[in-house]
Amino acid sequence: MSSKRPATPKPRKRPAATGLPSEAEILEFIATSPGVVGKRDIARAFGLTGNAKIGLKAMLKDLEHKGNLDRRGKKLESTASLPPVTVLEVTEIDDQGHAHAVPSEWNAANGEPPRILIVEDRHHHQPAPGLGDRVLARIEALPHSRTHAYQARIMRPLSREALRVVGIYRSGPGSHGRIIPSGKKDRYDYHVPHGDDGGAEDGELVSAEVTKPAARGLPQARVRARLGNARDPRNTSLIAIHGHGIPDQFPQAVVDEVARLKPFSRDAREDLRDLPLLTIDPADARDHDDAVWAMADDNPQNAGGYKVIVAIADVAAYVRPQSALDREARKRGNSTYFPDRVVPMLPERISNDLCSLREGEDRPAIACHMVFDAMGHKLSHRFTRAIMRSAAKLAYEEAQAAIDGRGNAKANALLATALKPLWAAYAALGKARDSRGPLELDLPERKIILDKAGNIDRVIVPERLDAHRLIEEFMIQANVAAAEELKKRRTPLLFRVHEEPSAEKLRTLSEFLKTVNIPFALGQVVRSKHFNRILAQAKATAHEKLVHEVVLRSQAQAQYRHENAGHFGLSLADYAHFTSPIRRYADLIVHRALISACKLGDDGLSAQDISALPETADLISAAERRSMMAERETVDRMVASHLSGKLGATFKARISGVVGAGLFVNLADTGADGFVPVSTLGRSFFVLDDVGHALVSSESGETFQLGDTVDVKLTEVAPVKGGLKFDMVSDGKRGAKPARIGRHRVRGPTRPRRK
Repeated sequence: MSSKRPATPKPRKRPAATGLPSEAEILEFIATSPGVVGKRDIARAFGLTGNAKIGLKAMLKDLEHKGNLDRRGKKLESTASLPPVTVLEVTEIDDQGHAHAVPSEWNAANGEPPRILIVEDRHHHQPAPGLGDRVLARIEALPHSRTHAYQARIMRPLSREALRVVGIYRSGPGSHGRIIPSGKKDRYDYHVPHGDDGGAEDGELVSAEVTKPAARGLPQARVRARLGNARDPRNTSLIAIHGHGIPDQFPQAVVDEVARLKPFSRDAREDLRDLPLLTIDPADARDHDDAVWAMADDNPQNAGGYKVIVAIADVAAYVRPQSALDREARKRGNSTYFPDRVVPMLPERISNDLCSLREGEDRPAIACHMVFDAMGHKLSHRFTRAIMRSAAKLAYEEAQAAIDGRGNAKANALLATALKPLWAAYAALGKARDSRGPLELDLPERKIILDKAGNIDRVIVPERLDAHRLIEEFMIQANVAAAEELKKRRTPLLFRVHEEPSAEKLRTLSEFLKTVNIPFALGQVVRSKHFNRILAQAKATAHEKLVHEVVLRSQAQAQYRHENAGHFGLSLADYAHFTSPIRRYADLIVHRALISACKLGDDGLSAQDISALPETADLISAAERRSMMAERETVDRMVASHLSGKLGATFKARISGVVGAGLFVNLADTGADGFVPVSTLGRSFFVLDDVGHALVSSESGETFQLGDTVDVKLTEVAPVKGGLKFDMVSDGKRGAKPARIGRHRVRGPTRPRRK
């Protein structure tokens, strides 16, 4: 049987001098070619033969070293440090009418955001964007452009409204007012003309639209919504909700649809009500969408093995494709969690009632039945639609205390029948996990505890318990089983993809590791275990925190895709999100796919679901990043307000980012982020060492490096913007004077050396 390769473009004429295409032509060919592209395809497309192929091989290696290409086996892909699909904000319309944009979400610790040129897509024409519009766009790198790092083609506008602004309204003389914006990127206040204040009172938080951009004088805005008193901490999260356009009110059509929901059908459901399935969650969890059960396998052919059930709330029984509920859930993408509130993906009647696996109440579920051997390797799995009844709702701490011999009466009653079998199965699964070698990054999460008034009472780092790890591992195994089942049955789904670090990031990491004498060979097939080896070598050394930070920064960002690329961090070939359909739309799609693939009902994937999978993946990936940014900004604002009465106080901090203008720091006690201008470091000039992630004195070699622990003094607080500014109190580490060459940039001080 003969196989046909995808058609390649006709050979292109080459300059007689070299016969080779330019780097830009190679990148363009790879980016625009369908299917898998390899060296042979490029040679054929450009008519290269003989020695020209040797030259092409050298060019491709050079492009890999520069970070412009990634190699996946025989496949070549162009690279970019931004996700291939990104939310952009239009910041400029030039004299020729061209729109220029920046990423809507950007970590300032990485320097200035890249400038992006928006170009017209001839095949999918979109209306020209206006100043301040937010769009979802596909981007591609422009490696040889001096003016733009990327160009973008709009997939869809996220808002055709004028630029939103959220801030504090201040009444002025007469009938005019002013809005002091909350965004860190906002450079100007906004003038509110007579009649455009929407009835806002002095000191209120407001959401407004820009009606006239800045030309001469201040830009103008019209108040659209009054959000409440700016001094009330319970309104802080509203700034991020409105600033990022997160839908927080359900349309009437959704409300009406929820009111008409009927009890789930019990027909053709496996009855699991006699099994002691447990929900183990945070103590303050409001919804419970997963339950677990385990027992020793009674099959003599699997001595020492275990049976495990992970039962997940059957949200698909209530949220049908193309319904108003479904459209709204897809639009939201996920639930967004703030210290003082949750913006749910689904209405509370579903998330906290109909689909919450309440203790002692019958609930519909999709059950993943798995069998593991004594070494934790999965032998089989199957999926059923079930009816279950949670035997108990336990907090992580309650379950752990019972295992440790300190349990309360409720947990102790389940110790022999439910908890001990779960821990025994987890011990077996741990053996396979250790063998698999997922990335072992230590990422402690801080939790803000609020008082009754909504102010910060304290900030804690919850203890990481085996109970947390047990539930996490069981959920991972169920997610793997879902992905494997759907892949085997060739059913469309959304994969959770985490790609290996790009060639550029690996090269940067390798250069850094040389400075701390840790070997890391480029050119190898990189696995998560290689990074674990690096972390192990740095453990208990002076460089431990620094190496941890740099390894973390080298990793790609996880996202949703309709095509599989594996999960690098978990060291898994197939992975999908199946276990949280109440709060993630991707999981609901996977549930529908399983219903279709396993013939579990007529409410599986619709034709529209399948055709829209690529767009759905892009939309919910963008929604996930939007939620993360909104959550982080809200914490910043709450902590800034909490520290507003502590000007002049000194804090322990860790350097979390290094740029030419100064240092980003993270406070040890609260986790607050702030900035230390380079001008506070001393009288001498400081050089930015890109490789070592440090600012180094050109006179003494004094060094401030990523990961260093320092003392800083609070000098400025902007609660509404969430901004904190510090002066450096600590001296830097001793170091060698830098050479003022290459990528190093010199910055000068503006004030005397501290005392």
